[in-house]
Amino acid sequence: MDYDVIAVGAGIAGLTAVAEIADAGKKVLLLDQEPEASLGGQAWWSFGGLFLVDSPEQRRLGIKDSKELAWQDWLGTAGFDRGSDEDYWARKWAEAYVDFAAGQKRAWLHEMGIRFFPVVGWAERGGHLADGHGNSVPRFHIVWGTGPGIVEPFENRVREHMKNGLVTYLPRHRVDQLISQSGTVTGVTGSVLAESIAQRGEDSSREVIGSFEYSAQAVLVSSGGIGANHDLIRKNWPSRLGLPPKKMISGVPAHVDGRMLAITEEAGGRIVNRDRMWHYTEGIHNWNPVWSNHGIRILPGPSSIWLDAKGERFQAPNFPGFDTLGTLEAIKKTGYDYSWFILTQKIIEKEFALSGSEQNPDLTGKSIRKVLGRALPGASGPVQAFMDKGEDFIISDGLEDLVDRMNKLAGENLLDFSEVKRQIEARDREIDNKFTKDLQITAMRGARHYIGDKLIRVAPPHKILDPKNGPLIAVRLNIVSRKTLGGLQTDLSGRVLDANGEVIPGLYAAGEASGFGGGGLHGYRALEGTFVGGCLFSGRVAGRAISKDVE
Repeated sequence: MDYDVIAVGAGIAGLTAVAEIADAGKKVLLLDQEPEASLGGQAWWSFGGLFLVDSPEQRRLGIKDSKELAWQDWLGTAGFDRGSDEDYWARKWAEAYVDFAAGQKRAWLHEMGIRFFPVVGWAERGGHLADGHGNSVPRFHIVWGTGPGIVEPFENRVREHMKNGLVTYLPRHRVDQLISQSGTVTGVTGSVLAESIAQRGEDSSREVIGSFEYSAQAVLVSSGGIGANHDLIRKNWPSRLGLPPKKMISGVPAHVDGRMLAITEEAGGRIVNRDRMWHYTEGIHNWNPVWSNHGIRILPGPSSIWLDAKGERFQAPNFPGFDTLGTLEAIKKTGYDYSWFILTQKIIEKEFALSGSEQNPDLTGKSIRKVLGRALPGASGPVQAFMDKGEDFIISDGLEDLVDRMNKLAGENLLDFSEVKRQIEARDREIDNKFTKDLQITAMRGARHYIGDKLIRVAPPHKILDPKNGPLIAVRLNIVSRKTLGGLQTDLSGRVLDANGEVIPGLYAAGEASGFGGGGLHGYRALEGTFVGGCLFSGRVAGRAISKDVE
């Protein structure tokens, strides 16, 4: 054997597993098709939100959380309904993950130097009944340093093992096949790709200049999902969400192509829950793209008016930030792939954040002074840049002009000014009292009872059409591809299973390739902060299991 373990994919799940395996004294080969500049994968680009339960940060803000409440929320969100088959291991992984989030997770990360922004975010609020979809309380803990702050300690652990000879890292090595002998996976073969000067996330060359073959006692697949492969997304698109979108923008780099999933399936691994996926509805074209068709997600507060492509306001609970897939389904049922926010300057200043480490330089750079600058008048620098340069933003002092320009931007004369005005005026009349039948306004007022939302996330309720709150802003929202919720089915040790539910000796999976554990621990929907966290958890579990299994 050339190595004890081969890990395919140098994202955060792979780094976590490799660090655990090397810590146990095993010799690991880490392979990745991208240049070294992309070490850490998608996690580096993330906002750095992690799902924690009953944390000190929550308690300091008066949030009463518990493992029981989190599990209630998880079950209501996941909607597991394939219990004896595709969801059997997924549910077991989900329960283990909630235990981890309520137990060892924070201390484990804290020991590696990871710290958290003191205000806990309330993502994916649900808007349904208590036992339905969504987080009952804020649980979105933003890492101080965002995505790079998560990647750094794991990269440091791996690089330390590179120095002591336990880890060999080979970028530009693309695995093309898993080698099996008598039913046991014993290694990999693949292509050496030409050197590339592509920076992190940029599209890199696929020119082949050589080949390789390596053997090991175990192979870990941690190669990510299918988020940049729009053809594969459309192929797996569930009918419950309507017809697949003809047009999407991409929330992940081009190398997130799903090819390693097909290769593992050819070796006998079982992929489950292919129809479960997570795509955002609040996507905007990046005015300064890093990868092809680069989309950024708006992380909205709850106050913007949300209209479909024809100008009809979405019904409860399809409000900004409440139910991602519920709103995706509502959008697709309109027959169009886009929708609109209409909001005010006051709302954008208080409520608009952009997902991604590069869109939050204050948090990413760990600058307290710059973070405090968010409290000053005006939109944040990155948001203002999109207002000035983004193709999806329209700013106007008058609603009629705004609607006219919205029609011109879409290239379709779908919006009727008088109807849009009627709906917004009706909404504005409900602001006069502190009680209302408009459930979005009720939700806005309710959110401000949470001190974190009142301070930095939710604008005081006000009338959209009152000129003193302007100018008016419209944002065209695109569907932005992101996560694979299904994947390779694994047991609670991260061992890949075959079509008969039997373990394939020598083969493991972690991260998005395994549906973040078990082939889909999120079920149909996610609670947010659980994607990077799922990679960390599944990488940790698989790494520790492999360390015990290999000689």
